[in-house]
Amino acid sequence: MSSSVTRAAEKMPEENYSFKATPDVRSFGQLVGHVADANYMFCSKAAGEDNPNKGSIEKTKTSKADLVAAVKDAVAYCTKSFDSMTDAKGSEMMQLFSFHLAKLTILSLNTAHTNEHYGNMVTYMRLKGIVPPTSETPPPAPAPK
Repeated sequence: MSSSVTRAAEKMPEENYSFKATPDVRSFGQLVGHVADANYMFCSKAAGEDNPNKGSIEKTKTSKADLVAAVKDAVAYCTKSFDSMTDAKGSEMMQLFSFHLAKLTILSLNTAHTNEHYGNMVTYMRLKGIVPPTSETPPPAPAPK
């Protein structure tokens, strides 16, 4: 699902990055930044590393170029965490907020969180008349050999 978030961030025009579905929710750009921040938080925790994100992307980045780059970097960081996870490491327990969780559970929470906010992004895109990445017509499958 993280590739869908990245594709949505790329597809949404810059002028819509400040768009909010209602005044009391995050803007589209803030959603992109929030997903990037969360990817770093969850995946660094699961990897047992210090969070390499030294600031709040959601609160400091506003341009489409900066936010697309930030979410791409965050997804790449998470991909390394997922790829390096083993059954043994994944079953190790650790603290996240006030919960004692397995590392694989933390990665699962990251996936669920990303999916939740992709759903928000889809709503914003639909309100602007933009077809979200996961609703685009896929290219035809190659003919069997």
